[in-house]
Amino acid sequence: MQAEAPKICQVYRLGLVPYTPAWELQERLAAQIATGNQPPSLLLLQHPHIFTFGRGGNRRNLLWDEQECLRRGVEVRWVDRGGDVTYHGPGQLVGYPLLPLMPGGLYARRAQNSTGECARPLPQADYVGYLRKLEESLILTLQRQGVPSGQLTGQTGVWVQPDVRSRCRYCPPELRQKPAKIAAIGVKVDARGVSRHGFALNVDPDMSYFSGIIGCGLADQPVASLAEIVEPLPSIEEVESQYIATFAEVFGYQVVESSSEELLAGEKNFEHL
Repeated sequence: MQAEAPKICQVYRLGLVPYTPAWELQERLAAQIATGNQPPSLLLLQHPHIFTFGRGGNRRNLLWDEQECLRRGVEVRWVDRGGDVTYHGPGQLVGYPLLPLMPGGLYARRAQNSTGECARPLPQADYVGYLRKLEESLILTLQRQGVPSGQLTGQTGVWVQPDVRSRCRYCPPELRQKPAKIAAIGVKVDARGVSRHGFALNVDPDMSYFSGIIGCGLADQPVASLAEIVEPLPSIEEVESQYIATFAEVFGYQVVESSSEELLAGEKNFEHL
């Protein structure tokens, strides 16, 4: 019996790029993946300061007014992922896995009966299982940086316990005995079963920006970063490399790093900062 060909995932390290062009790039690649013209892909990047609201967002969770957002140079956008409000900024590793999640292969089709009607519905993507795998890939990445972390029942994301944090400049004393979120997750899976959006891992962002929101709509919930825990702090490029390895392990892909210049050739309005 011939061995099954390995699943390939293209990985692109994009550096610091604006949010909107990166969002548009996801749209283009997801459409190409759905038609078989692009392999599954993983985009790794950073964004300039931005608060994004997901489909479950509540405007009251934005604590800064328009003037303060302008003063701090932070954009505000509503987007098509799940969840409430989160922050992205320099020093935070953002990952957008664009993966076909439909059981039985992306091109699974409805079976039809003799009248041409659908005999059974198209299989559904395992949305919850995908979220758990994203969390697992981040937990394993942090573990290999010497940082124990885990999940919280009923929540999405990755958390560290109070005894793990050595410094917490932007955490009020009364919250320092609570688990702190170190990675946020918000995704979309389209009608063709292709995932978009993904995760944000706090490596060394300016944590003061988290005081401008009630992150994910969770009041009195502390946040943490690798910079508060690890000495010496690895570069964001080193964290990227570790994540690529653990992503391949958890999702079962053979990863191939590709040139971002090749990917972005012909992209409109896309520029590195």
